[in-house]
Amino acid sequence: MYFSVSEATHLSNYKIQIAFQNGKSGIADLEDYISEGEIYQNIRNPDTFKNFSIEFGTLTWENGEVDIAPETLYEITTGEKISFNYEKTYKVV
Repeated sequence: MYFSVSEATHLSNYKIQIAFQNGKSGIADLEDYISEGEIYQNIRNPDTFKNFSIEFGTLTWENGEVDIAPETLYEITTGEKISFNYEKTYKVV
């Protein structure tokens, strides 16, 4: 996957240095992102937050119970907006 996380290192608080398979990298400050939503409640504790792993190309916490989509991590880390342009082609039979 183009936006898959290849490496990640916890820096401080809610900041993670992230490298992607496409060669881009940067620092993601996820404090604001995880401040909302019940699913992120358990990783709002800084000690829990720093205990992540990389699974299936994205960051996961709590044994895979919590994750953030790699596309979201890419946008936060690089500041580049991702646009998916899907066109459906239909064949008349």
